[in-house]
Amino acid sequence: MSGKSALRRELLAARRLLSEEDVRDASAVLAGRALDLPELAEAGTVAAYVSVGREPGTRALLDALRERGMRVLLPVLLPDNDLDWAAYDGAERLVRAGRGLLEPDGPRLGVRAVLDARVVLLPGLAVDGCGMRLGRGGGSYDRVLARLEEAATDTGMDAGPALAVLLYDHEVVDRVPEEPHDRPVHVVVTPGGTRRFTGK
Repeated sequence: MSGKSALRRELLAARRLLSEEDVRDASAVLAGRALDLPELAEAGTVAAYVSVGREPGTRALLDALRERGMRVLLPVLLPDNDLDWAAYDGAERLVRAGRGLLEPDGPRLGVRAVLDARVVLLPGLAVDGCGMRLGRGGGSYDRVLARLEEAATDTGMDAGPALAVLLYDHEVVDRVPEEPHDRPVHVVVTPGGTRRFTGK
């Protein structure tokens, strides 16, 4: 078993021990902390995701962003594990999709729609002191990050959107095993606080 696989199993097992109350309480605190990010205050479009199960909750945050007048894009999983995107128009417009995910029922905007986002909220299981994120291993967000990096290079921009991940406090770890294609995030938000990364 690879280092990533072992760490995923350990972290997922810890999430399964969380109560619904734990998840609900953390969700409210996370929404408040995330809304304080200066990057979000300046973003017209945000790419996010709908939390499911014991993931750190995003639903209160999605509604708050929408109430602020922001355009919120949510992922739609394609058969090849790439991500299309659709606008979030409220919880009542979410439908259950494959793998237990919730997706908007509106028009699909294409895989490049994420390039409009000034902030991208990434799901994850852990992040380390260098900002390296551990995902679930499906590779969907690796493609998104590569697309964002390529677009920034093509346009001559020094930086693409701000990359943020919402986690529980214990999921900020000493080290995440990394591979050449892995990209660090800029900020992690946990119930205990916000931490920024400046790279290696």
